[in-house]
Amino acid sequence: MSRVEGVVDAVSGYANGRTESPSYEDLQRGSGHAETVRVWYDPASISLDELLLHYLRIVDPTSLDRQGPDRGEQYRAGVYWVDESDRSVIEYRLSQTQKDYDDPVVVEVQPLYQFLTAEEFHQDYLEKNPGGYCHVDLSLAAEPVIRV
Repeated sequence: MSRVEGVVDAVSGYANGRTESPSYEDLQRGSGHAETVRVWYDPASISLDELLLHYLRIVDPTSLDRQGPDRGEQYRAGVYWVDESDRSVIEYRLSQTQKDYDDPVVVEVQPLYQFLTAEEFHQDYLEKNPGGYCHVDLSLAAEPVIRV
């Protein structure tokens, strides 16, 4: 998300789990957290809806507890909001996205009640590890989204 124009900062972390301060290994053991990215953006440059369009073209919104070859509860697709007014934007975008799929869209939508910054080796991972594993097509970050 940090490659998307209008994004000010993106921090890798763990959201909405059952333990207070999980490590990456705890996620593998079932802490209930989702691997996620906390995104700060400039609303004068990009809207929440546009951010969601970027997000929804790099994840499989119909895949439950899986992204790419990664499997497990921690790989669930989710959008966690801080401001209640964002909820309607998120729900609208997901309802529009559903029209493009036969299978149900299973993106979790909840308030963010816990976000913990991931270990330093997770931050800016691909900058530190060029050619490292990532199932996301990063070239899509530079492409403008089609507003629908």
